[in-house]
Amino acid sequence: MLDTLDAAAVRRWCASGLATLKRHQREIDDLNVYPVPDGDTGTNLVLTLTSAQQALTMDLDTGADGTSTAHGHALRLLARGALLGARGNSGVILSQILRGLADALGPVPEVRGRELAVALRAASDAAYAAVARPAEGTLLTVASAAADAAERAADGELPRVTRAAASGAATALARTPEQLPALARAGVVDAGGRGLCLLLDALVEVVTGERPVAGTPTARPVPSVAAGESTSTGYAYEVQFLLDAEPEAVRRMRAELAALGDSLVVVGDGSPTGGTWQVHVHVDDIGAAIEAGVVAGRPYQISVTRFADQRAPEATPASAAAPALDHTPVPGAASTSTPGATLAAEPVSAHDAVRAAAPGPAPDGRGAVVVATGPGIAELLAGEGAVVVPGNPSTGELLDAVRATGAARVVVLPNDPNAQAVANQVAVQAHRSGVKVSVVPTRSPVQALAALAVRDPARRFEDDVIAMAEAAGACRHAEVCRAGRDALTVAGPCRAGDVLALVEGEVHLIGTDLVETSVALVDRMLGGGGELVTLLVGADAPDGLAEAVRTHIVGRWPFVEVHTYPGGQPRFPLLVGVE
Repeated sequence: MLDTLDAAAVRRWCASGLATLKRHQREIDDLNVYPVPDGDTGTNLVLTLTSAQQALTMDLDTGADGTSTAHGHALRLLARGALLGARGNSGVILSQILRGLADALGPVPEVRGRELAVALRAASDAAYAAVARPAEGTLLTVASAAADAAERAADGELPRVTRAAASGAATALARTPEQLPALARAGVVDAGGRGLCLLLDALVEVVTGERPVAGTPTARPVPSVAAGESTSTGYAYEVQFLLDAEPEAVRRMRAELAALGDSLVVVGDGSPTGGTWQVHVHVDDIGAAIEAGVVAGRPYQISVTRFADQRAPEATPASAAAPALDHTPVPGAASTSTPGATLAAEPVSAHDAVRAAAPGPAPDGRGAVVVATGPGIAELLAGEGAVVVPGNPSTGELLDAVRATGAARVVVLPNDPNAQAVANQVAVQAHRSGVKVSVVPTRSPVQALAALAVRDPARRFEDDVIAMAEAAGACRHAEVCRAGRDALTVAGPCRAGDVLALVEGEVHLIGTDLVETSVALVDRMLGGGGELVTLLVGADAPDGLAEAVRTHIVGRWPFVEVHTYPGGQPRFPLLVGVE
């Protein structure tokens, strides 16, 4: 049983909370009837917390950053990752709850019961402040109730306060149907609130070592929906995007968006001058909403969802509706470098996005499109059932490949930041013809191979995309090449012709011998753990390179499996993946 909440406990809480949300993902999706646009609240919460966990994983030791404690640093990483990867209303609000916790606990030397109670109140306040028109009977209510209960127990130790917060949240969740007629009619509790309760239960387990006994919320029979009746707020589309802008410009944009629709949530990363903002709103005029973002700053990672495509047929219980994943990239799944780096993309104009949600018939089935350079790599990926597009494709070329799959749901693996920007735009354009595209932002062909290896047509498409993103994110990637000019790198100065070993895009080693540097690179990567090494041999690799590296791995790391393939890629004699 813990007396204080340290950085290690924060890491365990995130991992446990994510695992719990995944176990209850379908249950939460089925609960969701309000607001209708968050048609897959469970999926959105899983994706949001996945992004948060990946941001934390990028800094495993969670050492203090000079401005906060170690636990505060860990919480800030979580909050930042959640903000950049937030999906839907619930995901955005969760990111602000994490930010409130980070802001309150960051400077506190030790997190005991009273400190946690204060932080939970700050988290609730941050969540309410993020929503333009807060509604009771929602995730906000549950967060506030958790803070209330924690404050009443604040004189106690950390375990008592944690249990009180979880109990107060559960009690408030049970009352949400009394506060929202939509929930009462459907006989369910609030989906976002249920997700928060599960996260608080996970915190109780981390602090006390006891798994709370929490039953699945029961639902009364759902009454038939009368013709013309809807649980939606009346708007046709959900628009969501990240925005780089100054606070004053965001204030003006918020006022414009408030006049266009509802369910407006605008949250930032806490930077006093500029920074990154997550914007979420329900509107009828997509172009006007995105144009407001263009005027305010630089919008990107734009997502448009048409509610009619998510809504269950008339007279069908809400719990029977299968949720659909937005046609946006899965956040942060493929990189373990800078938090949120895989989210960056060129802005999509309002003109390009205005038709993004146009409906249209599409055939059944799933497909995969991969961007790859090198005949050997292309053959490997095609063997996994993917349509392969040569490196650096245009939007038109990549869109043609998506259509060539003949599938209604397609995963795109770009394997390059530039191709990822193109893929993001293709996702929007493909939606016009009724094709749902999810972009898993892989950075290397070895990650694409890892993602394709876990595809399972028996799973829901949404679950399959998450599994592929997790597999890609779990595959660390590296490459070996020669320096084209003299330069100063993070590993020190290099001269033209030196051998460079890059891990996750950063230079880690500089050498003069290709084999020696490659061997040292593999040793460094396996030093952090690994069971499978994939080697893709480039077109310019000297004879014996792959065999020398393989022989070294077999001798020094006898329990590691090694796969070697002729990749044929230019410029990089060796690509390495470690899983």
